[in-house]
Amino acid sequence: MTNHLVVVFAMAASGLLAGSAAAADIRLGMIGLDTSHSVEYTRRLNDPNDKNFVAGARVVVAVRGGSPDMPKDSMERVPAFAKEMEEKYGVKLVDTMDELLQQVDGVMVENVDGRPHLPEAVAVIKAGKPVFVDKPVAGSLRDAIALYRVAQQARVPIFSGSSLRYYRNLQRMAHTDVGQIKGASSAGPAKLEPHHPDLFWYGIHAAEALYTVMGAGCQSVSCIATPDTHLVTGLWSDGKVGTLRGIRNAAAPYRVAVFGVKKVLDEDLEGDYTPFLRQVVKFFQTGVAPVSADETLEIYAFMEAADESRRQGGCPVKIAEVMAKSKE
Repeated sequence: MTNHLVVVFAMAASGLLAGSAAAADIRLGMIGLDTSHSVEYTRRLNDPNDKNFVAGARVVVAVRGGSPDMPKDSMERVPAFAKEMEEKYGVKLVDTMDELLQQVDGVMVENVDGRPHLPEAVAVIKAGKPVFVDKPVAGSLRDAIALYRVAQQARVPIFSGSSLRYYRNLQRMAHTDVGQIKGASSAGPAKLEPHHPDLFWYGIHAAEALYTVMGAGCQSVSCIATPDTHLVTGLWSDGKVGTLRGIRNAAAPYRVAVFGVKKVLDEDLEGDYTPFLRQVVKFFQTGVAPVSADETLEIYAFMEAADESRRQGGCPVKIAEVMAKSKE
């Protein structure tokens, strides 16, 4: 770990940062240039003239990445994104992880494909660098658990999440007093990708939006699916019921409804990457993830349990059983 980040973490632990940015920009490396996130995040971090500029960190070096067995969703997108990163935002492109790790304070793992996230992030962790892993955190719940276990054992900060969590109106909904919450529903696009569990690929956004208002504590999940729809129902330990509707081949706005004793909130979600990226930068500055490892892993267990329930014809599947099986 660089001396710069050692100082930052020490200040965070002693409370000296008090929410302020570190004195110097944190140097970030980026792995995987097959997603628009790589360019959108870099634009906000590297261009002080951009209206959505986020101060405190800068992407300085990147590895292209790309998955050959996903040509349209991954490999064919790399050249254009890599060119923009290098020519427009001054990012140095290198061929190996070792080259990247020698030049940075922290790393953003951005491959659109979740499968390489485990080995890539583990390499970052072994180098002692804090790591942000974009969605999906891994290609399976088993890999997600393994990744967080390695980070915990190495005492290296890790964070993963969806930008929807920090959309302004979703945050407002999550902090509005509706009385005791009886449940919530979340809807959004849920394009499928054959190399990933059904909801990992795009349903993760609607799943994390649901957890933003419900919190952790889901006990069991049931799911029915058609070519056009995934309908997932979760039963929480305190009796709350949460539903997720994953939509294909139809209008699919992100939408959340919260059902409380005092009132019901129901809104389309509106926002962009900027508030989320502020949280990512704060994570690199402090070494503290804004979403706990337990909640993050439960979100993926929720989606994995939905997959298992679908295979069983809609029978309820317990979160604890899915977690236990994935730890074996």
